[in-house]
Amino acid sequence: MRSLVLGGSVFVGKRLVAALVDGGHEVSVLNRGLTPTTLPAGVHHLVADRTDIESMRTALGTTQWDAVFDVSGFVMAAGGGDIHHLLDLFHDRVGTYVYVSSIMAYDQSLIGMFPWTEDMPSNTDGATSYGGFKAMSERAMLQRHTMDGFPVVIVRPAAIYGPDNNIYDMETPMFLRLLQHRSILLPHGGLVVGSYGHVDDLVAFMQIACKSPSARGEILNVTTSAVSARRYVTTLAEIVGVEPNIVDVPDDVLKSVTMPVFSHLFGIRHHAELSTAKADTVLRPQHSFRSGHEMTYEWFLSQGWADRSQPLIDPVWRATWDFDAESLVASRVAAPL
Repeated sequence: MRSLVLGGSVFVGKRLVAALVDGGHEVSVLNRGLTPTTLPAGVHHLVADRTDIESMRTALGTTQWDAVFDVSGFVMAAGGGDIHHLLDLFHDRVGTYVYVSSIMAYDQSLIGMFPWTEDMPSNTDGATSYGGFKAMSERAMLQRHTMDGFPVVIVRPAAIYGPDNNIYDMETPMFLRLLQHRSILLPHGGLVVGSYGHVDDLVAFMQIACKSPSARGEILNVTTSAVSARRYVTTLAEIVGVEPNIVDVPDDVLKSVTMPVFSHLFGIRHHAELSTAKADTVLRPQHSFRSGHEMTYEWFLSQGWADRSQPLIDPVWRATWDFDAESLVASRVAAPL
């Protein structure tokens, strides 16, 4: 299969490229060439800015693709690119176009309703927001599918975790808090529910979906388990083999917190659960919430990060941790009135 990955430098794209190569496919990666990365041997590297259609035309030439995997849609929200020009460019040149969207493409007023199904309203915030841009792109692609059969498959993951995760306020700092016996702050009683899926399950699903005619023109939620923030912490603690030092943050203290002191997924704006009934007819995930995090913990340890003292930060997502700030909040909670 001749495959093109738009993105391919980090996390999902990186894991996808490796899986495609392992499967014996001919793989090309197109990105701006700004993120340092080492591609597997035999992978063609095309350099272009997807917000500049002329640079895309030059890079792609007249090549036909069996599959295009679009995992770099965020850059268009930042750069103001035109999704319609991109679809024109791939018209009649691709067997299947797999677009990686997001749970944020849903209308966020649905927060607190369970579960979210693909027929529910989508985000109308517009191209300047992450979720709004994802939803806008989805609508444009589905309109093309209706008009001329553009072979799009839209996948909506929720919180993706696993090896190479570059959102550094998820499992990496949680493993560190547990190993270093730090306080773990939980807002809202630890009751906020989030849907989590292993990156390799998402990668496997995309490859299967691109070969499934019934998936074309469809939106498919892709995730594994929905768990509360408290269950998230206690499960990871069992994996690490320690008793977690959980500190529940009262609402009156939470109102005065001005910096991130826990995973963004523990906040009330992420209180949601995805239904995967449609996706399960295509491929069921191989990793449960626990087994996926057990695998991720093994990878974490292999990086030599168990004693890490300095935080990590990704240049795109900017998510990181600040254990000093967390300790201050924990001290405020523990202080007598």
